[in-house]
Amino acid sequence: MTAPRDLAQALDSAVSDALAAVRAADADAGAELAELRRRRLTRPSIVLVGETKRGKSSLINALLGVPGLSPVDAAVATAAYLHFSPGATAGAVAYVPGLGEPVDLELRELGDWATGRGGPRAPRRIEVTHPAPLLQYVSLLDTPGVGGLDPAHTAVALDAVERATALLFVADASAPLSQPELDFLVAASERVDTVVFALTKVDAFPGWRRIADDNRVLLRARAPRFADAPWFPVSARLAEVALGVPAGEQAALVEASHIAALQHALVELAGRGHQLQLANVLRAARAELVRLEQAAEARVRAAEADPGETARVREERGALAARKRTEQRQWALLLSTETQRARVEVVGLLRTRVATLQQDVAARIDTLRGGALAALPDRVDAELQAVAVRLSEDLRATFRQVGERVLAQVFDDEELAGMLDRLNATLRHTLAAGPPRDGSGDSLLVALSAGGIAFMAGRGAMFGASVLGAGGAVAGGLLVPVAGLGLGLAAGGYVLYRRRVQTDRQQARAWLRDVLAEARAALQDEISHRFTDLQYALSVAVDDAVERRLRELDAHIAELDAAAAEDAAGRARRRSRATAELQQVRGRLAQVDEVLTRARALAPASAPIGQENA
Repeated sequence: MTAPRDLAQALDSAVSDALAAVRAADADAGAELAELRRRRLTRPSIVLVGETKRGKSSLINALLGVPGLSPVDAAVATAAYLHFSPGATAGAVAYVPGLGEPVDLELRELGDWATGRGGPRAPRRIEVTHPAPLLQYVSLLDTPGVGGLDPAHTAVALDAVERATALLFVADASAPLSQPELDFLVAASERVDTVVFALTKVDAFPGWRRIADDNRVLLRARAPRFADAPWFPVSARLAEVALGVPAGEQAALVEASHIAALQHALVELAGRGHQLQLANVLRAARAELVRLEQAAEARVRAAEADPGETARVREERGALAARKRTEQRQWALLLSTETQRARVEVVGLLRTRVATLQQDVAARIDTLRGGALAALPDRVDAELQAVAVRLSEDLRATFRQVGERVLAQVFDDEELAGMLDRLNATLRHTLAAGPPRDGSGDSLLVALSAGGIAFMAGRGAMFGASVLGAGGAVAGGLLVPVAGLGLGLAAGGYVLYRRRVQTDRQQARAWLRDVLAEARAALQDEISHRFTDLQYALSVAVDDAVERRLRELDAHIAELDAAAAEDAAGRARRRSRATAELQQVRGRLAQVDEVLTRARALAPASAPIGQENA
């Protein structure tokens, strides 16, 4: 086995070399990888993924030695995930869109909240703390089931993979891996390097060894990177039974469950967290090097001066240029139409929510007395924050839909495969380079004297840190994170309330009406600006993508023409230079692959389970 220190040095050196090579060819892609490398690993995280009903939650309970901690029997109705981390005492909080603060939960409430029945809206995530020994080494994330049940669940699981130090893929012994499971593995493999497999329910299916062998065959054929990944056959049920029997009977059940082997494997992974993180960065860098290899191969083909290749490239270039001339106005009109339609929808949601808020608070005013009436501004402040949070979620979803609709009209599937990953940095940087709107600057501050409402929104952060996920391409679609809207009462609102209201309910209702009118106007104005920014950024990104592709085709045509104009000796020299460039890229890829192959030593060995334990 490779010495840990030697492997760490090899990973660090390979990442540095790969980043330098990518940065030299594509500054934006290099910046993305550099940002990925800079992320600090505070605690290793193992993300559990797998199809529904495979026993992920039961497995977590067995690993932690806490029966019933992660809800098992509840039907999946939400795309939330559960994050288990260490704590001196057991507890949980839910993060719910529209609520400014997390909601404290009793552990017995996890089942309801995880399925969206515990509160007014389904939570995005639930954080569970517990003093379980395993959590002292590593955090666990229980994700929604992947596959055909709900595409949103797969999206959430892939999002969780972005935070993973390693994956624990959960299958069960009832049947071999399904196609959706294999597809998920292929998508996840662009984001994380190390995967460990758990085969659950081995106590219920005596033929589990045949299923395990079939799974390895499937992986070798469809996801060969994981063909030799470690497998851990386990029985969460036997582990749970062991916790409820006398001490003298526990040992046999624990041994039969094989849970201890998987626990030890996860602790082993946790101890290698930094190296696993470097391997994940190197895995992402490899995808960029493959793209550079494809470009180098195109230059080698150009040196052949093949008339058929020249005709094909000219035809592609002419078609794209013609589309740009004839359809650019249509693209702009589509973008404008989609943006305006979406803006009207979001503004309509704003009006509905503010009207509902006014109706609810006005009804409560009639029942308030004394101190409760005096505390009304605090209540309105919290409610306005909730409105802003919900609108932020709506904007994220709406912006993504607008972007995807427009891009689907501009590029066909084949073009998208090569374009979407490049739109990431373009979209992220467009706003900073674009013309600032009046009064914006780095942060927009709107102060309203009548209602005293202040809200700040970072303009430059509108598209967040990542518009497209790593290796996002077509499968991941366009992701447009939006800086959250902030809204609440400023000091002036409280002063105005004390001057006008005191204990007069009629004045309180008038104050409420004025405050909410100002709030709605402020948010409506900012929403309009946000959509203007979106339209501008997408327009620039689409133009940039088309122009970049035209430049690539022009360069390719120039190489073809230059090769055709030379004699045989000149073409041979050109081909030699292009081949040398290709070999250099392939050499870099070979070095990366060699280090990633060595990084397989970071994965624990499969559990040594003999026939006698079947």
